[in-house]
Amino acid sequence: MATTTIRQRKPSTSAPISDLKGPVGPEGISRPKHKRTATGFGPGEIKSVESSIPEGQRAAWRKHSAQGFTTKEQFEDEAVRHIETTLARSLFNCDELAAYSGTALAFRDRLVIEWNRTQQRQSFADQKRVYYLSLEFLMGRAMDNAMLNVGMKDAARAGLNELGFNMEDVISQEHDAALGNGGLGRLAACFLDSMATMNFPAWGYGLRYRYGIFKQEIVDGFQVEVPDYWLDFNPWEFPRHDVTVDIQFYGYVSRKTDENGKSVAVWEGGEIVDAVAFDVPIPGYGTPTTNNLRLWSSQASKGEFDFQKFNSGNYEGSVADQQRAETISAVLYPNENFETGKELRLKQQYFWCAASLFDIVRRFKKGKKAWSTFPENVAIQLNDTHPTLAIVELQRILVDLEGLGWDEAWNIVINTFGYTNHTVMPEALEKWSVPLMQNLLPRHLQIVYEVNARFLQMVEKKFPKDRDLLTRVSIIEETQPKMVRMAHLATIGSHKVNGVAELHSDLIRTTIFKDFVTIYGPDKFTNVTNGITPRRWLHQANPRLSELIASKLGGYDFLTDLTKLNKLETFLDDKAFKKEWQEIKYANKVRLAQYIQKTTGVSVNPKALFDIQVKRIHEYKRQQLNILGVIHRYLTIKAMSPEERKKLAPRVSIFGGKAAPGYWMAKTIIHLVCAVGEVVNKDKDVGDLLKVVYVEDYNVSKAEILTPASDISEHISTAGTEASGTSNMKFVLNGGLVIGTCDGANIEITREIGDSNIFLFGNLAEDVEDLRHAHHYGSFQLDPDLAKVFSAIKSGTFGDAGRFAALCDSITDHGDYYLVSDDFASYIQTHGLIDEAFKDQDAWLEKCITSVSRMGFFSSDRCIDQYAEEIWNAEPLPPDGGANGKANGS
Repeated sequence: MATTTIRQRKPSTSAPISDLKGPVGPEGISRPKHKRTATGFGPGEIKSVESSIPEGQRAAWRKHSAQGFTTKEQFEDEAVRHIETTLARSLFNCDELAAYSGTALAFRDRLVIEWNRTQQRQSFADQKRVYYLSLEFLMGRAMDNAMLNVGMKDAARAGLNELGFNMEDVISQEHDAALGNGGLGRLAACFLDSMATMNFPAWGYGLRYRYGIFKQEIVDGFQVEVPDYWLDFNPWEFPRHDVTVDIQFYGYVSRKTDENGKSVAVWEGGEIVDAVAFDVPIPGYGTPTTNNLRLWSSQASKGEFDFQKFNSGNYEGSVADQQRAETISAVLYPNENFETGKELRLKQQYFWCAASLFDIVRRFKKGKKAWSTFPENVAIQLNDTHPTLAIVELQRILVDLEGLGWDEAWNIVINTFGYTNHTVMPEALEKWSVPLMQNLLPRHLQIVYEVNARFLQMVEKKFPKDRDLLTRVSIIEETQPKMVRMAHLATIGSHKVNGVAELHSDLIRTTIFKDFVTIYGPDKFTNVTNGITPRRWLHQANPRLSELIASKLGGYDFLTDLTKLNKLETFLDDKAFKKEWQEIKYANKVRLAQYIQKTTGVSVNPKALFDIQVKRIHEYKRQQLNILGVIHRYLTIKAMSPEERKKLAPRVSIFGGKAAPGYWMAKTIIHLVCAVGEVVNKDKDVGDLLKVVYVEDYNVSKAEILTPASDISEHISTAGTEASGTSNMKFVLNGGLVIGTCDGANIEITREIGDSNIFLFGNLAEDVEDLRHAHHYGSFQLDPDLAKVFSAIKSGTFGDAGRFAALCDSITDHGDYYLVSDDFASYIQTHGLIDEAFKDQDAWLEKCITSVSRMGFFSSDRCIDQYAEEIWNAEPLPPDGGANGKANGS
């Protein structure tokens, strides 16, 4: 019998070809192995490759190398070329979307040139890199940010105008990148901006969600979730099909002996899913440094389509692998009310951590350095507990794949990772069930148990008689079923743990991580108060105010050193300056009023006090306190005589934010806000004295309209529950004042701007536990004004009272965990003070200007400086010849 010749099929140009098994087709056809290309070279390899290229070829390449546009005419050349050739449009069918696309592609080309140079420069320097792992990156629109950062917005505006388009209309064509939900994701985006602006060699790693969290629609006053198709056209990402990582799930672990006679663990079987890289350039302001955000997308390792299943009649099965794989990166935060949702969430986390670690380790290995130098070359920051599996994955890579001893590997792991905690609430700390992890990640569970055993042995030696301590600090919680405490694992596996505001950091030291402070000492725990990037949150969101400040401070240097704002206080007596400041605020309020009219049909008076609360909807953030206060105001107005009403300051209460799909109480709060708006906005007795508005589908670009228009913003979380908050900083930086509790960063804002420029109310964090205890074991007295509000709700004033019964009962009958009743009187009284203060517009204006001038501390640049100094031990890498000039203020 003749031997069969093995024929190697050529690899597909796109997805890898699936394995051929079963009766269809001849035997002996092998599946080509997908070869990973090493993207980029190490510094030594770059030099040797460069020297091997003849000088003539190098000169020709340099001569024709792409150059970024620098004038209006060059911008028009680039934009029109893209519209005609990339988009295949012409002068006669170029609409605003095509104009946006052409403009975005022109700016993208410019960024790519600097992006390539930045990556090459960082490879040459080969210094320590920072990797920021975050499950969310709430980037907002990219084009406006790119235009401002490279300093070419004026040229683009003039060019678009000449081509017949309005800049604002063109910008509005861009979808917000749906890669996050709340402050956690926006903080990560601010940090990427700061790291690029400050020239740190840094990459972000996240997931490329196809549908984001969801697009929020308000239908009949209820939140309805629909997919957010934000990737229809996204010129800001580059698919890297050559960067594909095999990610394993399920299977089993066996022990084998390697060639040196050493016993090693081998994770076998299970399912493979491919992680495909998509890169997004992150430009710095006033510097050519352009860093990278790498997002991972999931696809089936067999490619999109299983021909064998299709040909045998199994049409659904032929695409089932692909659909199952794609689900991993489809939606941010799947609904965890179901067991399948929990498994998908854990899959997401491991998929992203494993792909990112593979990439980081691959990049390190190109330098051919000793493993012991890994923490000197790599700093990885965990943004909350979501990326904690990265700790376990790095230990697995070092021990199972690279053959290091356990102790040597664990020492590398600890010195590589830093962990940022974002919550003090025990119920919000992530836990995964042991059976779930055993099934999905069997080798990782073994490593977790080994880490835990060694850690507990160390604790036992230090504190030999304290068995309760061992139970409290164990990574494994002995419940039914047993749970893996991810915050414990993140703390044990990192060299630094930081909170995000002074109060928050103090609370984590004295509550959730108190035992770990006892074990490790206080030095492991530090504070880095959050900040925001002034480039987006002042310069981009409020360009006229930025321009006015620059005119007084002699330029835009304050955008890279926010402390320079303190000189603004010297202009408090400058009448022309104050008048222009007031005009800018009014213009911003008119813009928001027009947006509200267009999107909700509600007409609001821009001269009224704009009272705004926009953030994730959650009971601890207390939107329920706000809307109950609004109902109290409504009932008060209704009880007034016409003469009394004339003395009242008109008010517009604006709400916005998404509730998690499975969070029923948060959705009830949204419905109550909408129901109150339906009644109040149509009440002729009230007129313009009170309006209630819900802004649908709150996101970054909507925040850029809302923030500059606020007179007062609400940061009213129960004391001790909000880690920091960053929207409070954005509102104050835009000349709005705050009503808030002594919680999170409100405390430090008060210290910086002065307590006469903020409206604080409510109980303090140290009293919260005693009050909660008294609710259950003492006598709970409902606030009398709040009782009147509940009577109005229960009487059907705002529609079917049954819909709001659980919300009212959580306060009256179920312990009022978030202290709504305890803080209600203080909240109402403080709003009375705001009404009075707003009547004296000159004094109000001085408060606003003073507040802005004292906001220098709250820049994300200061945060990154602190992280680099205290946690990462990383240095910036300035481009040749310094920062290449500051971008202009356009």
